[in-house]
Amino acid sequence: MDTLSYKTISANKATVDKQWLLVDAEGEILGRLASKVAKMLRGKNKPNFTPHVDCGDNVIVINAEKINLTGNKWESKSYSHYTGYPGGQRTQTAKSILAKHPERIIEKSIKGMLPKNKLGAEIFRNLKVYVGPDHNQDAQKPKVINLNEFK
Repeated sequence: MDTLSYKTISANKATVDKQWLLVDAEGEILGRLASKVAKMLRGKNKPNFTPHVDCGDNVIVINAEKINLTGNKWESKSYSHYTGYPGGQRTQTAKSILAKHPERIIEKSIKGMLPKNKLGAEIFRNLKVYVGPDHNQDAQKPKVINLNEFK
């Protein structure tokens, strides 16, 4: 019996097959969209997934301003940051962030689902979020993904 036929194959930068995927956020619920996009970015939907390698795809999210939140989260969900000065803790609601920078809500929710290390920062660079249906990645010929069929 050939024992080499049972060798586990680990992906690396040279053997990873990266694709460009296009996701339309119109009418999608924020958390469900973010978890599916985070899986695509990480590469967990591929058979050659390796935890310590960036083997995920590049994902483009369009129509960021048309995202949905369930319940009363538009008013009750708050995002906080610290300015660096004493008494400088600031909070904003999801509705106020959507009015100024709609793409940041999706970016923050996806970033929270990625690893908190150098690999997570590298994977996050593979995400592009755009307001409206237009994007700058036409040259990459992205494949349109229907999130309802994605597991």
